[in-house]
Amino acid sequence: MTDEEAAARRTKVLSAAHWCFLNFGFAKTTFADIGQRAGLSRTLLYRIFEDKEDIYRAVFVDWLISRRPAANEMANGAGSAHERLVGVCRLLVLEPWAEMVDAPMGDSFLDVCEQIDPESLALYRKVAFECVATVLGDDSSAEVFLLALDGLFADHPSSEVLERRARLLASRFAPPISS
Repeated sequence: MTDEEAAARRTKVLSAAHWCFLNFGFAKTTFADIGQRAGLSRTLLYRIFEDKEDIYRAVFVDWLISRRPAANEMANGAGSAHERLVGVCRLLVLEPWAEMVDAPMGDSFLDVCEQIDPESLALYRKVAFECVATVLGDDSSAEVFLLALDGLFADHPSSEVLERRARLLASRFAPPISS
């Protein structure tokens, strides 16, 4: 098998596992579920991943941590501070939330990650902090912004409501430029 084929197989498994974890939850997802969705045998999955926790870590890293380059580019890119802050929020928070909010077990995804892979969750939070601090220009503002952003999830809003809230919050920390 070529490196490209192995990478394509891994991507297929991660996509299948991502779907299973969001729809069945971590506890009820089995290697058989992931294998069936990916079109692979359980035996083959065990050749790629050590166990279910290993797949979960890989899904989390692939899904959220892999957004780091784009988020850094957005934070350091062109545009007003408001546009860049909203862009970082979209990449790191709004798009992932849109996938989680309507999934039956989506609300437990980050909680499970905190139990299984606190290091990756800490890295994800660090990436968000660094990007927001870059846009806002200081660590204290970034910390307060992220704490306020976390509060926007309290009532499990729809994607549209969360986006409106995030834009409003961003406008308080980095007012949009009037034309």
